[in-house]
Amino acid sequence: MADPGTAGSLPRRPGPTVRVRVTEHRGEQPERRREDRLATEEPLEIRLAWPGRPAQRVWVTMRTPGHDFELAAGWLAHEGAAPQVAGVAYCTDTDLRPEQQFNVVTVTLSAPPAATLAHQHEALSSGSSACGVCGRDTVDSAVSAAARPWTGEVVTPEVARRLPDLLRERQTVFSRTGGVHAAGLATADGRLLVVREDVGRHNAVDKVSGARLLAGEPLAEAALVVSGRAGFELVQKAIAAGVGALVAVGAPTSLAADLATRGGLHLYGFTRGDRTVRYA
Repeated sequence: MADPGTAGSLPRRPGPTVRVRVTEHRGEQPERRREDRLATEEPLEIRLAWPGRPAQRVWVTMRTPGHDFELAAGWLAHEGAAPQVAGVAYCTDTDLRPEQQFNVVTVTLSAPPAATLAHQHEALSSGSSACGVCGRDTVDSAVSAAARPWTGEVVTPEVARRLPDLLRERQTVFSRTGGVHAAGLATADGRLLVVREDVGRHNAVDKVSGARLLAGEPLAEAALVVSGRAGFELVQKAIAAGVGALVAVGAPTSLAADLATRGGLHLYGFTRGDRTVRYA
């Protein structure tokens, strides 16, 4: 059998989970050795190219492998470059090691982006799996980049309370690992159109918008539901996509609530089957 690192062998695409051996300790019971699963966390480098400009790095994020093209396309959509996305592919540079080949994605635009990407990083800078705002730190700049406000029917508080349970039913990676976030796009009557998971809450939202973009469907819908808190970066992405409401299981931050109010986004927090709190 050829060594995985030798020429001629096929690189192995990383999966969303990995098996590990653990030792479990419970009170006075004897320790127990068993197998567990962890959510995979690996870097994804996004490169951008358009006619007349070769591919260059614009962003690096820590993510859970899977739906990588959607993540890249969705990230660009939230940056305002959705109309220009012409194609997405894994990078095949010969200087990449086999294990890197599925961690670099190139997005090709049909034309230069209309505006400077707010999150663009240079050199070896990167984004963590916990924060996607990185550089866009004012409400004014986020509002100025907002999509057209949602004019359709918006979820009612009754529908909003149902959404976290519906989302949880489709969190397959979370069921195995307990270590990832989820986001889903929902209609006004509570039907989930797409659900994506990732170790980064903002990555999950990018994957949702990317799935819609690559399928030729509109990014905007009645509600975006997320499994964690509603931070500024998630509200910014919801407004950029043009959705009507953001429904979060956790709490919003003060800046998130301020941005939601100014951006015309309905914002629900602390949402579960018997309770939700509307902030905007």
